[in-house]
Amino acid sequence: MIIDIHGHYTTAPAPLGQWRDAQVAALTDPVQAPDPAGPLISDDQIRESIETNQLRLMDERGIDVTVFSPRASFMAHHIGDFATSSAWARICNDLCHRVSELYPDRFVPGAMLPQSPGADPATVIPEIERAVRDLGAVTVNLNPDPSGGHWTAPPLTDRSWYPVWEKLVELDVPAMVHVSTSCNPAFHTTGAHYLNADTTAFMQLLAGDLFADFPGLRLVIPHGGGAVPYHWGRFRGLAQALGRPEPEESLLRNVYFDTCVYHQPGIDLLLDVIPVGNVLFASEMVGAVRGVDPRTGHHFDDTRRYVEAAGLSAEHLAAVQEGNARRVYPRLDARLTAQGR
Repeated sequence: MIIDIHGHYTTAPAPLGQWRDAQVAALTDPVQAPDPAGPLISDDQIRESIETNQLRLMDERGIDVTVFSPRASFMAHHIGDFATSSAWARICNDLCHRVSELYPDRFVPGAMLPQSPGADPATVIPEIERAVRDLGAVTVNLNPDPSGGHWTAPPLTDRSWYPVWEKLVELDVPAMVHVSTSCNPAFHTTGAHYLNADTTAFMQLLAGDLFADFPGLRLVIPHGGGAVPYHWGRFRGLAQALGRPEPEESLLRNVYFDTCVYHQPGIDLLLDVIPVGNVLFASEMVGAVRGVDPRTGHHFDDTRRYVEAAGLSAEHLAAVQEGNARRVYPRLDARLTAQGR
């Protein structure tokens, strides 16, 4: 089985975006407020959006299951306040749940959180509970920068985050550390802000003692870890200078990386530097990079090709493509086991 742990509903039917536009417009003109019950989207609209996009590509590429969460750039936590984000998160999470109900063998829901700049991180806990217990979410996407590229939030090691970590440990659910849209013109959303955030989150964790307090917490850093594998020596040297243990000792019992890296040398480096047990297969299709590489004739985000060409043993390849995901995402494993897989 091949499990893609990083998929977003980037192709959601148009009424979702229209509802969001009305919600944002209502921040300055309440008359434009949309129906709080959410947009009207039929099952047929969902099927069309999925079957012509993600499901078609999964079939073409031999991917069996995708962990499917709301579109990351749409989270846009910097817009409005907590009430704005709370309503938006509920609607987006419900929609991903509907996808998983229509295609229970192919999609497993993940959830976004109703974060907002300056809001107490603990305010997201009710939505974590609802998404996991009621919607079957096996992971949540946690934004380390709800301000949208201005980095006003405290580091992930700050005690203000502790109630969130406690809840995730209690529910035995990992979090993917994933930012959203950048509203800072200095940082392109997918080309700079995403990769900056991956690197920043790792450095925050390296400099702190979060996992001493939460040894059962599991965090996934997407996009191959940003700059982390490429600059592993820098991080080891910084750990030494800060009086911290080697990153393998202090972080890699709890921190994992995905394979959303869109060229062969990048995947080769990731798998050479990071232990195989800490790498999870992912593609993030249909996502930030949707085109075909003219040098190979294949889509940039067809990451299965890179992973399978990286020279892994059969045992290690199976771990990256399936085994690690089932271990890091126990609720995903339980769902698949209940399906007889």
